[in-house]
Amino acid sequence: MLYRATVYLVGMFINFFGVALLINATLGAGFWTSFFIGVSDHFGYTVGFWYGAFQLIIIFINAKLMNTLPESRAVVPVFLESLILDFWLEIVFTPINLSSAPFALQVLALLAGVGFIGLGVAIYILPQFPRAPVDQLFLAVSSRFQLSLQTGQTLVAVVMTSFALAIGGPVGLGTLAPMLFLGPVIQYFYTRAYPIYYRLHPGGEAAYQEAV
Repeated sequence: MLYRATVYLVGMFINFFGVALLINATLGAGFWTSFFIGVSDHFGYTVGFWYGAFQLIIIFINAKLMNTLPESRAVVPVFLESLILDFWLEIVFTPINLSSAPFALQVLALLAGVGFIGLGVAIYILPQFPRAPVDQLFLAVSSRFQLSLQTGQTLVAVVMTSFALAIGGPVGLGTLAPMLFLGPVIQYFYTRAYPIYYRLHPGGEAAYQEAV
């Protein structure tokens, strides 16, 4: 349990380091964030309020896709994600401002952010702990329609980017890059992290053989 919890938290920290890096590249918000900003601009309340509200709705969408009961434990990662994202944005990245940085540096930060998000998600989903509803959604879509993780993530990204565009969210390179590349990046890291995770498991090679 300690091993799984450690991997889970490490994946979360890497993921939200990437999210913070992507936001600080100032070239547009990620597809989920862009959508929540657009909703906030139209209907009021904070972006955080809509983040939480839509997460609750997505819990039921995931349950429908997976033909299961709604996952009440999904509120745990929502809480953890909020704390970890604030850690990166409010503490680590506070003195960093890339808005006036050279465009090439902004693009580099954006691409690095996508890479870290993909790596973090790939690690974070390995222990099979409760996932935030938005992270579970692409897995539910992949499972329901028998798609690869890459295709499921890309499909969700395209749909949410379209919604963000329709509602007037800040869509830019920071939105399009995750939409195009995050699915392949998650797939790439997941296929490589999977055997490593089980071989480092306290059960060793037996755990890996059981998993495959």
